[in-house]
Amino acid sequence: MTKPLQLHGNVFDVKYEPLAGASVTNLLRLYAQNKFLISVRYMPRMLYATALSSIIAPFRLKENIQFNKSIKQTEIKHPPLFITGHWRSGTTYIHNMLSLDNTFGYCSTFTATVPGVFLGSEKIFKPVLAASITPKRPMDDVPMGTDLPQEEEYAIGAFIPYAYYNGWIFPKNMGFYNSFVTMEHVSKDVIDEWKKAYLYFLKKLTYYRNGKRLILKNPAHTARIKLLLEMFPDAQFINIYRNPYHLYYSMMRFLRIVVPIYCIQKSDMQTLEGHMLDLYAQMYKKYFEERTLIPKGNLVEIKYEDFIQNPLENIEKIYTTLGLKDFEASKKSFSDYATTQKFFKASTYDVEPVVKDTLHNKWKFVFDKFGYEM
Repeated sequence: MTKPLQLHGNVFDVKYEPLAGASVTNLLRLYAQNKFLISVRYMPRMLYATALSSIIAPFRLKENIQFNKSIKQTEIKHPPLFITGHWRSGTTYIHNMLSLDNTFGYCSTFTATVPGVFLGSEKIFKPVLAASITPKRPMDDVPMGTDLPQEEEYAIGAFIPYAYYNGWIFPKNMGFYNSFVTMEHVSKDVIDEWKKAYLYFLKKLTYYRNGKRLILKNPAHTARIKLLLEMFPDAQFINIYRNPYHLYYSMMRFLRIVVPIYCIQKSDMQTLEGHMLDLYAQMYKKYFEERTLIPKGNLVEIKYEDFIQNPLENIEKIYTTLGLKDFEASKKSFSDYATTQKFFKASTYDVEPVVKDTLHNKWKFVFDKFGYEM
């Protein structure tokens, strides 16, 4: 497939480093988990992350003292609405549209990036974050902003070591971090710690959003349906899926751009490709097994190719299928947003024979389940 091309990001480009928002304790756990194997060329990123985390630490302590009691007493009265689907499947598009319904609360880039201080130090850290992020995502030119929707997987990774994106930071250990997507062969203690940290963050987010129902987009949740239902039995799910051929090429381009700006270890495309191929298969095997656990009427599946062609029609389908209210109240906002995206065209790819063979061997069951021709 791909050649073992070494990936090297700009060593002084530190602004994308997710570790910067982690707690000092979690940083030390992650460094120890990886036996302090940091590539010399990426030491500036490690030093930046450690320094910024240390600067944030007193503010994090102040926030814990000031708000922990209120957070723990917060009730999540409305079960979350989870958006799932593999990366590069259109989850961001759906999340951005549905967040325009002001009856929902959501995780923003600000709350995901510095989850330890967003309640008490917003005036201090939001401008800092705004100055450090680019106007558009580096991998696909999707707009970025401190208040725009974001995946809460980043926040989980800031609290505990058991999060998918840690594998992009420590690619030599990517297989280990991928296991926290499927949560297979993971100890009960780890799962309990994950549940505790996640519930704490969602309570904090609910408190921040004044009790609104949370709409959460997290591709890693595609393989965590059973786990989420254990926490929220009445949760609802939107799953968006895409032609696996196109997803493969999009994801490879995505990894080629993102991992070099996140990582603090060297990696190569052949290794990343192998992990991506395996994780995709593991995720969907788990998803197909566990989607049957979702109560009737609480799951809607959307085809990416249909959504891109008719976003408003598919958003209405989501509201109708899940019994959500206020579609008409938000229809104009949805329509206006869709208009801003109308010039977007999904990339097309000429599928190489070697890619066809590999995906046939590893992903055929996904083609079959979702009705795509091989």
